[in-house]
Amino acid sequence: MDKTVLDAKKNEGSQSTAWSVFSELVKLRLTTMVLITTLVGFYLGLNAESGGLAQNLAKLGLTLLGTGLLAAGASILNQYLEREHDAKMERTAIRPLPSGQIGTEAALLLGGAVSVGGLLSLAVWVNLLVAVLGAVTLVTYLFIYTPLKRTSEWNTVIGAIPGAVPPLMGWAAARGGVEFPQGWILFGILFFWQMPHFMAIAWMYRDDYEKAGFVMMPSAVDGGARTGRQAISHTLLLCIASLMPFVMKLAGPVYVSGAVLLGGLFLWAAIRFSRELNRQSARVLFFASIIYLPLLLGLMVVDKLKIGG
Repeated sequence: MDKTVLDAKKNEGSQSTAWSVFSELVKLRLTTMVLITTLVGFYLGLNAESGGLAQNLAKLGLTLLGTGLLAAGASILNQYLEREHDAKMERTAIRPLPSGQIGTEAALLLGGAVSVGGLLSLAVWVNLLVAVLGAVTLVTYLFIYTPLKRTSEWNTVIGAIPGAVPPLMGWAAARGGVEFPQGWILFGILFFWQMPHFMAIAWMYRDDYEKAGFVMMPSAVDGGARTGRQAISHTLLLCIASLMPFVMKLAGPVYVSGAVLLGGLFLWAAIRFSRELNRQSARVLFFASIIYLPLLLGLMVVDKLKIGG
């Protein structure tokens, strides 16, 4: 990035409010999505033995507290590890660490403390299995996915794993276990959803990623064609996975009707992206992904409410 532009970005960041610094540091939008998927996993995991939502509000609150702390801590530590690379990208240069709004030692201590606090909260107040799943998420995200971004274009596949675990944590909190295949359905949906979502992001910011030293598929040899194929194949797998709640009787006809419609629109966006491979089609795919997921999860919740689950 041009030094003048970078200095301007950093100056803009230095004038940020305390709230904007906090929200950027904990990646508030990402953490919110983690909490929403955990909540949906918890709600869908409730059954006759565990009781209804009203009887489990305290457990739900503690689950969300621990998961939120863990997600926030992981985000802070991720930015600590990637601070030098973030400084080279236009869209991340104003983050708190590269812009100098928070010191590196402070970020390391804060991220570590918040992460440990989240894991302890889950272990003591929810159950050990949820804490173990949280620990696996943290380790995979920080020590496998994060360094892999600088060495392999397949980092997105690994990165989709920690992103798919939160609903599984919610399910395990509600039931005390992760039955197969029911407990893993939401994991599969979140895993496959992330691939076209992040392929669109990787394409839009491929030059930025390359400047920062990240190895992303769009910048590899024949990367454009393979990025398009990955977007289509994983959207197809997502469409199949999205039908599993109906097949496993976790959701009814209201859900499956909406899932088919949403999946068709998402697949259209992926096919268009694969054919055109330009910024506009990538943006369409990106926005299709962020519209698809909350609507699909909302359908699950509404359908369970309708059938009195």
